[in-house]
Amino acid sequence: MQAVNKKILIIDDDARNIFALSAVLRSRGYGCISASGMKEAFIILMRDPGSVDIILLDMMMPDMDGYEALPLLKENDLYAHIPIIAVTAQAMLGDREKCLSAGADGYISKPVNIDELMPLLEQTK
Repeated sequence: MQAVNKKILIIDDDARNIFALSAVLRSRGYGCISASGMKEAFIILMRDPGSVDIILLDMMMPDMDGYEALPLLKENDLYAHIPIIAVTAQAMLGDREKCLSAGADGYISKPVNIDELMPLLEQTK
């Protein structure tokens, strides 16, 4: 399976989303770590920048949302190479383009359809 040894950082302020995504992704062979916000996510990334292969980023969080975080993630040479998939409940017309233009490498709306997410994860390098 391609997922073996791929580690996903799930950044979401809702523990239920983290729990559900982690359970499904682990059952498919992915390793998962999580952060409840960007402050915690940056600590994880700085501590061991090579340990994360993909980021699932909730776009609507308190303190710092995904639109603020994306440029900061992409500017830092330590983790600019990590593919970021924007995850949002705001599935309105133009949101996909807004996320991609902000720097996301992929986009998926909530509730996350795992059959739509898997191809996004598999196409990330």
